[in-house]
Amino acid sequence: MKSKEHTRQVRDKVTETFKAGLGYTKVSQALNIPRSTVQAIIQKWKEYGTTVNLPTQGRPPKLTGRTRRALIRNAAKRPMVTLDELQRSTAQVGESVHRTTISRALHKVGLYGRVARRKPLLTENHKKSRLQFATSHVGDTANMWKKLLWSDETKMQNAVCEN
Repeated sequence: MKSKEHTRQVRDKVTETFKAGLGYTKVSQALNIPRSTVQAIIQKWKEYGTTVNLPTQGRPPKLTGRTRRALIRNAAKRPMVTLDELQRSTAQVGESVHRTTISRALHKVGLYGRVARRKPLLTENHKKSRLQFATSHVGDTANMWKKLLWSDETKMQNAVCEN
């Protein structure tokens, strides 16, 4: 990111001294400007034929950095907040942006809206098979039930620690 821009007169002076036959280092020493800056000014002059500041490329971002950070903070603090609520909060600040713009800003930092998967309901076939299992095993003894290994059980041995 640029810290400062040189004035038009300084940039013109750099190109004039370069045209006079001085190299990058000599120009930088004569004008007390870093060599890399002199090189950048001359390369721009060679490419575009001017030392005027050219307009930046692309559309400027709709969200300012400050508003974007506030949105991210709100979404991280309250995970159940909706895009409409975030849109209203930006409108209060004075920036009216679309929901998809907010969504894109959140996606860039890894915040996504997810919905928990719903547990499927039991169908009639499920209910019939459970009832059939229960009626067929009504008379079983408690000792028989102890011998069964259910699918949600695991057998573990308790290790005795000796001190």
